[in-house]
Amino acid sequence: MTACHANHNHDHDKDEAQKEEGHHHDSDEIVLEPEDAERFGVKTAIVTPSRFNEIVTVSGQIVSSPEDRAVVAAPASGIVRLVAGVTEGMNVSAGATIATVSSRGVTGGDPNESARIAMEAAKRELDRLTPLLADGIVTRREYNAAQQAYDAARAAYSGNAASGRATSPITGTVTQVMVKEGEYVETGTPIATVSKNTRLTLRADLPERYMTFVNTITSANFRPAYSDSTFTLADMGGRLVSPANAAGELKGYIPVYFTFDNNGTVTPGASAEVYLIGRSRNDALTVPVAAVTEAQGTHYVYVKKSDHGYEKRPVKLGNNDGKSVEILSGLNAGEEAVTENVTFVRLAESSGVVPEGHSHNH
Repeated sequence: MTACHANHNHDHDKDEAQKEEGHHHDSDEIVLEPEDAERFGVKTAIVTPSRFNEIVTVSGQIVSSPEDRAVVAAPASGIVRLVAGVTEGMNVSAGATIATVSSRGVTGGDPNESARIAMEAAKRELDRLTPLLADGIVTRREYNAAQQAYDAARAAYSGNAASGRATSPITGTVTQVMVKEGEYVETGTPIATVSKNTRLTLRADLPERYMTFVNTITSANFRPAYSDSTFTLADMGGRLVSPANAAGELKGYIPVYFTFDNNGTVTPGASAEVYLIGRSRNDALTVPVAAVTEAQGTHYVYVKKSDHGYEKRPVKLGNNDGKSVEILSGLNAGEEAVTENVTFVRLAESSGVVPEGHSHNH
């Protein structure tokens, strides 16, 4: 962009005068040299009617799919000691120790240790009676009673509990640690969750007032709270799990679920803005979301009028799928709208910069 020349030489020859007259600009026209537009990556596109969908924008959350998630549970009652380095986001292998649980020093002792002693005593008694049964010294009834006592003691004893190791059933990422170091837990208490994160679930919370929209939903786009990027489920092997038809746990909302392949850039547990996609039609005028600017509650699109001139056009917006937005009024088919790097056109507007050899006052 080049600065405006305050004064012109009024002794132009005939050719120069004709050149000046040919480049006259309206007072409200934004002037940007073609080479500057190219240098700053300002791009435009002809607006034409195209297919677009009914969209309902709602809040939602990204969660791990149930089949890809496992719980690491306490093998015994006692005090938890997390393995050094175990934190949320840590990658672990199947069988890796997440924590150990010890009953030493706990009132009541270690019940599994008592079960082990009882099992070993029952095994010694069974071993003692086995040769006596063969010699006819003890009866079959006495032997069977000893066998039952041993089986019961063995069932009560857990070798895994004896080790005190709480291990991961799958290879994946620790997504949640649910206990604190030194905390007392009962047998079976969840210690952590591990997720493969290869397949994720997107839950969209649809307000009940959109009940009639439910059966038209085909797919969705979403934008995680931590990202400026909008993801398209259709590009991620996504699919609608099942059309929701009943209210969920969140009062006043209907949960709609999708599953999709995690490409490594989506984080489970994050909240997201979800664009639910419904029926489509073929006559919508749309522009990229990035083409629209907003000032004091009014939305604008910049329209290219000539090689050097742009117009700031107020528009009324319709549906928005996170990537494109429908223009209900203010823009006509066949017009050329700025679609990328709108910021530089705005800068030209605010600075009043015009090409050399041009002026708004000829």
